[in-house]
Amino acid sequence: MPTPKKGARLGGSPAHQKLIISNLATALFENGRITTTEAKARHLRPVAEKLITKAKKGDLHNRREVLKTIRDKSVVHTLFTEIAEQFAERPGGYTRITKIGPRKGDNAPMAVIELVNEAYEPKTKAAPAAAAPAAAPVEEKVEEKVEEAPVEETAADETTEAAAEEAPAAETTEDEAKA
Repeated sequence: MPTPKKGARLGGSPAHQKLIISNLATALFENGRITTTEAKARHLRPVAEKLITKAKKGDLHNRREVLKTIRDKSVVHTLFTEIAEQFAERPGGYTRITKIGPRKGDNAPMAVIELVNEAYEPKTKAAPAAAAPAAAPVEEKVEEKVEEAPVEETAADETTEAAAEEAPAAETTEDEAKA
């Protein structure tokens, strides 16, 4: 676990903060979701993500590194066998924090931190490929206009024609908007 930042800590001392985060991580992996304060959830998220990443590697060294933080062997076994398999395809973003409003007693902002259960669907690269051909015709039109520019009469005629072509196109979009 990284060295705690200077300033206010969860619980008072760095050692106590480390124990709080360790217990929260154990509860998260044991139950799948926990309700805690926003501050604790934000401190827990990077620790939990790193532990899951170590569990995905699955070797003995990483198991011992996880055991430094989570001291319950049954939870570590669950993390390495079930949770790591669940996130095998996902490159990151294993947890989700959802704000749920203030606590009744002391008005502390509360949040739910949970493991993401949805199946991972990698984004396809079809959208950028479709955008590239659309840019190519624009460049060709610019080159054609540059070649025809030395003749002054033709350039003026093209400008009038281009304006005439754009006007009906604008009218059809307005008609479509009304419909």
